[in-house]
Amino acid sequence: MSQESRVRNSNVGQVFRLTVATTPGWLLAGCLVVVLAIPLLVPRGFVFFGAPTVEAHARDKGREEIRRRFSEGVVMLHAKEYNHALTAFHRVLEIDPKMPEAHVNIGFALLGLGKPKAAADFFDTATVLRPGQMNAYFGLGEALNQLGDKLGALQSMETYLHRSPKDDPYRAKAESAVWELRATLEAEKAASLPSPSRKERSGGAK
Repeated sequence: MSQESRVRNSNVGQVFRLTVATTPGWLLAGCLVVVLAIPLLVPRGFVFFGAPTVEAHARDKGREEIRRRFSEGVVMLHAKEYNHALTAFHRVLEIDPKMPEAHVNIGFALLGLGKPKAAADFFDTATVLRPGQMNAYFGLGEALNQLGDKLGALQSMETYLHRSPKDDPYRAKAESAVWELRATLEAEKAASLPSPSRKERSGGAK
């Protein structure tokens, strides 16, 4: 280091020490508080001068892809292109694993492919992620009915009817399913009862 640099650094140090020595303690403490508080005041995901970080930019791109992929999946689902719908919704879940709507639509796609067991798992997960996801209960009822779990299907459909609005487009179908499930369960219950013997039918007469 040159003599000139050493002199310049020495002068800077002297000025700093002089400034500290002549500054009131309360002012120094206030400055320290402001410096420590700066990280708390800067919005998360941003650096100084308001430039977005790479992480924030990636989140924005993720949201954009979610919207695009979800829309593609819905179109494919209505077109009964179930495999293409699955591909789109699985991509959505790769970005946002806790999106209940994607779980529900995967469930309906799996129902369309004749896979009620896998569909039931996705519908059930959707109800856990968001208990108010009404179409998940409807789909779960459909899946359980196909699996032969009539009681579980009835409970899911009744939950759907209890929580869904009166003008829900699938309400009539759910009401019909509930009526059929109740009739089936009652018939199965009656069939499981032991049939009366001839003696009982004749009132015990000899």
